[in-house]
Amino acid sequence: MESTDTAADHGSPLTFDSLLDNVQAGSPQLGRTRLIGIDGPAGSGKTTVAAHLEARAKARDLNTYVIHMDDLYDGWTGAERGFGLLRDHVLQRLADGREGRYRRYDWYAGAYAELHVVPNTVDLLIVEGVTACDRDAAHWQSLRLWVETSNEVRLDRGIDRDGEALRDHWLEWMRWERDHFAEQATRSRAHVIVDGNPSVPHDPARELVTTAVALPPHDSAAS
Repeated sequence: MESTDTAADHGSPLTFDSLLDNVQAGSPQLGRTRLIGIDGPAGSGKTTVAAHLEARAKARDLNTYVIHMDDLYDGWTGAERGFGLLRDHVLQRLADGREGRYRRYDWYAGAYAELHVVPNTVDLLIVEGVTACDRDAAHWQSLRLWVETSNEVRLDRGIDRDGEALRDHWLEWMRWERDHFAEQATRSRAHVIVDGNPSVPHDPARELVTTAVALPPHDSAAS
């Protein structure tokens, strides 16, 4: 279930608005905030999905905040520490009714930099990146998305962005995340599996192409 050696060769468009309808139909699980996690291998397209989802949420006048896990990792070997910072200093604090706090990791300086504050008045928090849907966040999440495409596409995207000099870092990261996802069963716990390099015609700003959908059921009377 965790293999991403080949991308899905078929799929169906699903609107971002339908995902937001589902999330808003349920009760917040993170204080007054609804939390969406977007996980999947590096280079699969998570950041793009998060940006489009954020835009559709803001079109509904939802007070929306996006956290990129890249901003929490302690470098190439610090993904697990990054998730710990998210869990303890953002998610747990919001669950307790306090503002979340984190410092952005500066990849050039190799150190944590300025402080960011996540208000406890946020309607929707979107967290995207590897480890975003680790098990310790599951009870706070209203929706979990998994984005995937082929290893070849992912590596090409990474090298195009970061440069050939970081190829070895990318290859080591890909090995690490494969084992991490297997241990966490991240893909099998997702509500929606997204094709990160789809060939199906769709409107990228309003739709994503899915290969599996099992949205959480909600009691309409409770919303």
